[in-house]
Amino acid sequence: MQRITYRVKVSAQGAKRRISHLLRPKKRALHTRSNLVPCVPTDRFTSPARFTQSKRFVQASGIALLSLPAQSFTTTNTNVPAYDQVMLENILTIAATPGDSTYFATDSFQHGFGYDLARNYADTLGVSVELKPYANEEAALAAVRSGKADMALTTASMQLKSELNLASVNLSCGYDTSLTKNGLHPRVSWSFKQADDPLAQKASAFLCNNIKLDETQKLAAFYNQDLLKDAYSQKHFKDTLTNELPNYQSSFEEQAQNYNHDWELLVAMGYQESHLDANAVSPTGVRGLMMLTNSTAKAMGVSDRVDPYQSIGGGARYLEQMKSDFADVPKKDRIWFALAGYNMGPNAVKSIQRKLREQGIDDKSWANVYAYLSENKASNSRYGQCMHYVSNIRSYLETIRTQMV
Repeated sequence: MQRITYRVKVSAQGAKRRISHLLRPKKRALHTRSNLVPCVPTDRFTSPARFTQSKRFVQASGIALLSLPAQSFTTTNTNVPAYDQVMLENILTIAATPGDSTYFATDSFQHGFGYDLARNYADTLGVSVELKPYANEEAALAAVRSGKADMALTTASMQLKSELNLASVNLSCGYDTSLTKNGLHPRVSWSFKQADDPLAQKASAFLCNNIKLDETQKLAAFYNQDLLKDAYSQKHFKDTLTNELPNYQSSFEEQAQNYNHDWELLVAMGYQESHLDANAVSPTGVRGLMMLTNSTAKAMGVSDRVDPYQSIGGGARYLEQMKSDFADVPKKDRIWFALAGYNMGPNAVKSIQRKLREQGIDDKSWANVYAYLSENKASNSRYGQCMHYVSNIRSYLETIRTQMV
């Protein structure tokens, strides 16, 4: 699988110039009309009764089906359906453009709202995923048109997809408010070469059954993009990275290399913990840039918690320990488990996993753990704190990378 990374070395002298673009407000037109390939019930994804109910609701919501020229609905003997090719090669190739609603690259693995859903879809097919990055949406869609990719993950307009004779399904299946209320793009969709290809039809059924719609809304909540949208938060984040990061960047980079992390991830953690204040002290006694407790500092070999280099090293070492504690979790979700363990302790996270297993729920899926935290945060304040801790770091990290590349 091709690795997609966003790593840029920024010198202390050049930090202000590079950070000056951080958090520049985006202008984005909202388009709430969804384009779906015709849905047909498939026994692997939903029962006919449930699918019929979902389809009837979708139709009642006024969702328009994408109208395509007749030739896009025909399959000739020389044109092998994408589904057959995917199952033969055991891999789903996705052409995608990076963005806040599609995918990011974090800590040497891909993640993001659209990508996580695509990965889940591939899991139901029993195949692996290969992500191919493209600089713009037209190029990603053209890759599907030419057969270089099986599907495209973009926020392209319906007009552009229609011009290329592609069928598509909106990831919200018409419930666009579930995306917009979390700052995600309402047009994020999967596109396919032919509407009658089983790959497209199964994708539509996968996204539009009632159970999946609920899971999609929970995933959208985790990938909420509104954290740094207000003016005060934008300015504070930008000013902190401009004024404070150059003082500690070399320490972040060195300690990240020592413990096998991406340095931007440690910066995001440092901002969440202390706003990059090496002298920070909390009422509970945690101190320093990474806000280590006295016991954690001693366990990690930190003798001076307010020394920036030692504090960053202690945090990096502890995070690596958390990764080891959750080594049985697939790499695609392991960093979220590690951050949750860093925040409220690994045993608390493992307790949640045990409860999920007892309910027959996959306990190694971060989406499931996050949903449990959300559903039970009223009875346990630590759950709400953990939710915000992990999602905030994810948001800071994505902002740092997308604006510094």
